[in-house]
Amino acid sequence: MVGGGAVGASAAYHLTELGITDVVLVERDALGAGSTSKSAGGIRLQFADELNVRIALRSIAEFEAFEERFGVDIAFHQAGYLFLLDSARDVERFREGLALQATFGIPSRELAPAEAAEIVPQLEVGDLLAATYCPRDGYATPETVVQGYAGAAAARGVRIRQGTAVEGIDVRDDRIEAVRTSAGPIATSTVVCAAGVWSKEVAAMAGVELPLEGEARWMHYTPQGALFPPVVPLTIDFSTGFYFHREGQGIVFGGRQATLEELAEHAVKRVPLLAELPVQSSWWGWYENSPDHNAIVGETDRPGRFLYATGFSGHGFQQSPAVGEHLAELIAGRKPTLDLSPFSLERFARGELKRERFVV
Repeated sequence: MVGGGAVGASAAYHLTELGITDVVLVERDALGAGSTSKSAGGIRLQFADELNVRIALRSIAEFEAFEERFGVDIAFHQAGYLFLLDSARDVERFREGLALQATFGIPSRELAPAEAAEIVPQLEVGDLLAATYCPRDGYATPETVVQGYAGAAAARGVRIRQGTAVEGIDVRDDRIEAVRTSAGPIATSTVVCAAGVWSKEVAAMAGVELPLEGEARWMHYTPQGALFPPVVPLTIDFSTGFYFHREGQGIVFGGRQATLEELAEHAVKRVPLLAELPVQSSWWGWYENSPDHNAIVGETDRPGRFLYATGFSGHGFQQSPAVGEHLAELIAGRKPTLDLSPFSLERFARGELKRERFVV
């Protein structure tokens, strides 16, 4: 198992659920130190792609039961996701998404701009056409999820090697023989690549080409949020990508822009109050984007037993329960609970892109 983020830790744990404990999880830094720890922690059911909706339902059920199941409080605040829409095209697409979500019993709904302002009074809604909201959506603490999965896996015998870099993968006659690491070789016939944006270079060691592009995303934190409601949904200005939610006593916010100055234009337009608040800290992490902004999950034929889970385009943390379960089932030869074959690497060679429209 290469990668100690949410997906890798989830896969390691779910393998133990199937009775497979001869597992080594290798992480070159510390558990959750990569993209997982830089995530906004969003968890949502509001997707446009049916398979993503199925993944979200499977995952959110595990997040909702996480503390009871693992004894770890992941601070899952189901404050909702509030999408703000200012174009007729986006309104139409989100209405299509709401119709799809309704077929699964998801309680998402369309709101008038004034109703969005009732939820977050600090919003400027004069240019909005509509909004959507789902009360089961929310956000959690990604690092705690990793620790919950990893701790449970380790208790069942999984060996976790932090501070251990993968330096090569030995392949002979299309079969994996070993993984070479900075701490020495590990003999194995099966490798799971769940290394986020670094999956591209890990896969290349096995002769596998993954179509990934890294995109840096910044987040910023203001410790002063007293004028906001005590419960603030993860609110997204969809056309600009600006988003924010409550973080403790303060507010965390981010977007697609590379600098705070560029983001401020969109942030202050939508939430004028932010112009008056100090930014205490900022950090950044990677989106590992796939060509169609959907996950790349599956197993290669050449070499055999090389599995991959990457390209989540910002959705990796929230999809980690279902994807980790799927990887474990593939390794164990079980019939998958969810058929994720449409997300396999082969779709790109076939020209069958599977686009997710609701990408932040």
